[in-house]
Amino acid sequence: MIPIHELLSRIRWDATFARSRFVIGYWDRVAGQVLHADLREITWDADNPTFLDLMDEEGVAHSIPFHRVREVWRDGSLIWQRHPTGDLPA
Repeated sequence: MIPIHELLSRIRWDATFARSRFVIGYWDRVAGQVLHADLREITWDADNPTFLDLMDEEGVAHSIPFHRVREVWRDGSLIWQRHPTGDLPA
């Protein structure tokens, strides 16, 4: 399996590959579940290249470390998953 940082770099820098719609699923410790966000709404943290920045619906900023990314969807199809279903951290 390709490491998440390599997949995210390809999405970010490969213009042909990035034409697709990508959604990431990340583990939210407060919600206790995987939440999904369109990659177009996420910015790359300039100070720490292993984090993604996201503004939620209430206007609260979140920094998501790469290790909390659990899945990546491309045009509605799951293309990358860190943990099999049911194997998420408690």
